[in-house]
Amino acid sequence: MTLSAIKPLIGPNTQLCMSLAARPGTFGTRFHNRLYDQLGLDFIYKAFTTTDLPAAIGGIRALGIRGSAISMPFKEAVIPLLDRLEGSAATIDSVNTIVNDGGHLTGYNTDYSAIVTLLAEAKIDPATPFLLQGSGGMAKAVAAALRDRGHRRGTVIARNETTGRRLADLYGFAWAASANGLAAPLLINATPLGMAGPDADTLAFTQQTIADAEIVFDVVALPVETPLMRTAQRAGLRRISGAAVAVLQALEQFVLYTGVHPEPTMVEEAAAFARSARP
Repeated sequence: MTLSAIKPLIGPNTQLCMSLAARPGTFGTRFHNRLYDQLGLDFIYKAFTTTDLPAAIGGIRALGIRGSAISMPFKEAVIPLLDRLEGSAATIDSVNTIVNDGGHLTGYNTDYSAIVTLLAEAKIDPATPFLLQGSGGMAKAVAAALRDRGHRRGTVIARNETTGRRLADLYGFAWAASANGLAAPLLINATPLGMAGPDADTLAFTQQTIADAEIVFDVVALPVETPLMRTAQRAGLRRISGAAVAVLQALEQFVLYTGVHPEPTMVEEAAAFARSARP
């Protein structure tokens, strides 16, 4: 397929993609639009929030919006509004991507595949015990990825006992309300703690828990250097960044929406451009 380097002007045939989040960010908007520009695709991407999720999903269907990223707190609530769940989204009951094919809405979970890839690239021994902070949609993707990579010795940390125990029991892990007094070589934060906004200065694990660890994986994408990641760096620990998750899952979304596979150099440039936005 030959693509023009000149992006068409916005017109009636322009396809809209979007995101829905309680706190819309800039990464996805800049990443997708940068690739559209590089490849000359007649697409545009816009971030939204909503207080009426059913109406928002109805708008995706009725207006022919090609696809939408789904972020907290909508990853589970969106499921009854869709026509079908694909693969990992059906398995873990969490959606971060909607694809609209002629009014038929399919839910995907590209967080899961991104996390599986990063765990494999980091060559983390599946025998490594872990503490996973969180029990929401992102934590579900992480827990499923850990289980499917062969991890069996882990604890889900969640103040909400109902959702925490449910997630832990689903994958055969332990549950605890707090990480205080616990230790494991692998720490994973799958909560908004450390994310830009009201939780930006919150450390996801205690200093002692971090000091006792070997590897820290913070799924928060922005800022790249969360309090957890900075503390881990000072302690000399191995780190896996949420920024890497953001790129891999957004790239899979891009391919689902457009059918186009960008060159790796284009992806790297788009990711750098997306991260360069000032808060």
